[in-house]
Amino acid sequence: MRWALNRLALAITSMVALAFLVPLAFATRQIAYDRAISEARQQATAMVTVLGVDSDLVELTNAVASTAAGSAGQLAVHLPELAPIGTSHLTTGQVQRALSERRSATAEAPGGIAYLQPTVMSDGRTVVVEVFVPQEETRRGVLTAWLALSGLAVVLVGGSTLLADRLGSQLVRSTRQLAAATRRLGGGELNERITPTGPRELRDAARDFNTMADDLRRLLDRERELAADLSHRLRTPLTGLRLDVEAMPPGPIAERMQQACDLLDEELEAIINGARLGSIESRGTEQCDLVEVLADRLAFWSVLAEDQERPWEVVGGNEPVMVPMPASEVILVVDALLGNVFSHTPDGTAFRVLVSGSGLLVDDAGPGIADPASAVRRGFSGAGSTGLGLDIVRRAAETVRGQLVIDRSPLGGARIGFLLHAAPEPPEQPRRTRRAFS
Repeated sequence: MRWALNRLALAITSMVALAFLVPLAFATRQIAYDRAISEARQQATAMVTVLGVDSDLVELTNAVASTAAGSAGQLAVHLPELAPIGTSHLTTGQVQRALSERRSATAEAPGGIAYLQPTVMSDGRTVVVEVFVPQEETRRGVLTAWLALSGLAVVLVGGSTLLADRLGSQLVRSTRQLAAATRRLGGGELNERITPTGPRELRDAARDFNTMADDLRRLLDRERELAADLSHRLRTPLTGLRLDVEAMPPGPIAERMQQACDLLDEELEAIINGARLGSIESRGTEQCDLVEVLADRLAFWSVLAEDQERPWEVVGGNEPVMVPMPASEVILVVDALLGNVFSHTPDGTAFRVLVSGSGLLVDDAGPGIADPASAVRRGFSGAGSTGLGLDIVRRAAETVRGQLVIDRSPLGGARIGFLLHAAPEPPEQPRRTRRAFS
């Protein structure tokens, strides 16, 4: 924007300068020409005065030689039927034309121009006074004037452009401040505000930005409070459910239900704390080991896999994979990926989990996903799903600048992946196997 304003100022001032300087340049040249002719006229008038007083040839010759133009060979007096006194630069025809017209005139001569002034001598004869003006005299001072005008034009154009740049810098500075504040607000800094500066329109935009930021902060705070209140209300039915689980006979189902209650209690606590602290403050700089979280969650899902007779295996996981996310969020991602297999494939369908430094992949041998785009659409994703699970994975991947992968699995079904960076390169052979495929 600043460069555009400078170019606009440069174009406008250049056009204005040209509009004034071009006529001035021609006027300067005409002034120099008129000045030279005026000086020639003055010298011719002085000689006319001498001719009106004395007509003696010797005196006229001395008078011509005593003038500056005569001594420089630029003055001549043309007498009828006699050779001219002084140095003439014109032809006889040009002199006769001026004599017949009986008025002053100018005539082109080699190397310049001649001023002709007819007059009558004291003895009644008509003569013509010729004053030659060299071409350099008609242009004397023109080049200097043109250089001065050009310098003035450069100063005016440069000054106006510099002034426009200074004014434009204030406008650009205010615009950049507003843009930077908008980016910071979009990045989650909800306390970002801006001091209105610059033109009236930008000041209005800055005030509107502050109003929008205040409204957004109030809206998010209200939503967090609602989420915290709702999570707190769920504590009561969760307590009742926990009492029922504790009353169940010991066994795999009771153990699995107990683990589910513990996980639900932890998630409710995390939602309450996260909602009250805010999304940015609650996340902080926490990180966790994806392999460790996966091992803990597979301890839960493996029981259900045994009940449904699902063959499964884990590939990779020999080294820790640190993820810049809280463990609670990684648990949600792992449960969403594994839960997608149990929810959308029939019992007995095999699945494979691949974990590496690139992220986490879950392959299954089910029917696959016909429309990957709708699979992450909240509210409806096909196959009776709400799309919330995969949307959780997608949003979690975006927080670490990764991506959600929905593809065809080598097992024939769907491949759902949580990638941290680029597409993973899974190991060629299984490293850790829970149960082999049948």
